Amino acid sequence: MNKENQLLLENQLCFSIYACSREITKLYRPLLDEIGLTYPQYLVLLSLWEKDQQTVKALGESLFLDSGTLTPMLKRMESAGLIFRKRDSSDERKVFISLTEEGKNIKEKAFCIPEKFFEESNSTQEEFLTLLNQTKSLLQKIQSVNESKK
Repeated sequence: MNKENQLLLENQLCFSIYACSREITKLYRPLLDEIGLTYPQYLVLLSLWEKDQQTVKALGESLFLDSGTLTPMLKRMESAGLIFRKRDSSDERKVFISLTEEGKNIKEKAFCIPEKFFEESNSTQEEFLTLLNQTKSLLQKIQSVNESKK
């Protein structure tokens, strides 16, 4: 690639991933609307379905969100009856997030989402798995670089 082409927007991996992420979120929106969730709330629930009762810090780390972004969303989810927050009695700074019965029950409604998304993405299972593995690998490499710079 020549020097001039390096700075074309269409040649930027970061932009391609950013734009793809936005388009993926658009595909998820109607699926999540059916069960009354936003995309970030869905991600929180995915994490909690995998491991219930997490600290806000652990949840933020798994979702790559800071507490300033996560806390208001968790408050809204608590008001909606999906989760509850409880301060650690031995350390007031720690807040544990757990699923309510409603938060657990909505999982049944969410089982169809990955399948519907896959159908709408017009990808084969092989393409999907290849891309998933490539993005996971890229994420690990970039995280490693960022960790070494700390």
